[in-house]
Amino acid sequence: MSTTLIRGGRIIDPSQNIDRVGSLFLRNDRIEGIDTGASVADHVIDATGLLVCPGLIDIHVSLREPGDEKDETIESGTAAALAGGMTSVACMPDTSPVVDNRAAAEFVQLQSERAGHCNVFPLGAVTKNNDGQELAEIGQLVEGGAVGFTDGKLTVANSEIMRRALEYTRMFGRPIFNHPQVPELAAKGIMHEGYHSMLLGLRGIPAGAEVIMVARDIALAEMTGGHVHLMTLSTAGAVDQVRRAKAKGLRVTAEVTPHHLALQDVALQSYDPNFKVDPPLRTKEHIDALIEGLRDGTIDVICSDHQPFADEKKQNELDSAPAGVVGLETLLPICVKTLIEPGHLNWAKLIAKLTINPAAILGIQKGTLKSGQDADITIIDPTTTWRIDPTKFRSKGRNTPFSGWDVKGRAHLVIVAGKVRYHV
Repeated sequence: MSTTLIRGGRIIDPSQNIDRVGSLFLRNDRIEGIDTGASVADHVIDATGLLVCPGLIDIHVSLREPGDEKDETIESGTAAALAGGMTSVACMPDTSPVVDNRAAAEFVQLQSERAGHCNVFPLGAVTKNNDGQELAEIGQLVEGGAVGFTDGKLTVANSEIMRRALEYTRMFGRPIFNHPQVPELAAKGIMHEGYHSMLLGLRGIPAGAEVIMVARDIALAEMTGGHVHLMTLSTAGAVDQVRRAKAKGLRVTAEVTPHHLALQDVALQSYDPNFKVDPPLRTKEHIDALIEGLRDGTIDVICSDHQPFADEKKQNELDSAPAGVVGLETLLPICVKTLIEPGHLNWAKLIAKLTINPAAILGIQKGTLKSGQDADITIIDPTTTWRIDPTKFRSKGRNTPFSGWDVKGRAHLVIVAGKVRYHV
């Protein structure tokens, strides 16, 4: 038996509406309680001046294993997650082979257990081989541990397939994560379609490509009663539609990434492939709408959309370089810069979008400091300043648009199942 006392920190637990200085007591791999009166423990952690919150959860992470271990492995990706303050991640099935059967989902879990870093929850493929034509073995994937279903960056464009997927996954209480983008409108697009794409002579992806697919997904959620989770929203029109869907009580949730809050499409004038993402960076008008969506609860979750690529892939001509950035190790400080420092969100609201909200979408018993729950804890230093240096990332990926940025706030210490797994 082992006990741990985390004392003197500002405890923030949105699941219980707690935001106060106090002490948190852990026994073995479980939370004993807040301010239990205990003053003696086997291990004492002084959290004075720090934030103590439930372990952060990232529901949109690509770990690349199996198949693309040059880009990332489950071991390196989960090490990066710990460094970013994550105690749990949900990983995309877009590996090679695709996670479209029970054995593949169990492989992901086995490799994460071997790595011994953070919790990994596999997302299963919606369709076999992510080809959009035939449903994957949904029931078997659930038995193998899949907490949700997605074809990753490949939109489930066939409406009949999406309808049947929603009806089937509803029986298991699992969400469908969809990349809301009309493939024909986005095909070969490099950046947001607008003034700067015209100026730079680069093929654009119109905001309408997202807005149209969001409308379809919401309509199918209403038709089936299934749960649609809209990945990486980037447009004002999409936010407005999700807001109206929630007002109608539909089972629709949504996420956004820090890079879509911090960067605009004008960044592509550098022709730097590290600014090429999917969906593309948009204009200030869209960013303002995304921030308002976070403020009023329309957007439930902030995720990294961690997309690591080896240098030989990413450092290529802009039109042929893959879209995506690494984000696990920069998620927290970029949220501080874009949301906390300008006063758009306070710490309690930000932490809710990184803990209890993603846990609810995945249907996992995480994201809370309630007594008896798993002792997954993130301790954050909100005032420390540092410079983002991708050469020091634990991820294999170095493809970040934030290299050299001076930022504030980072994970100070991370506990998973009662054990310290990361310390600055």
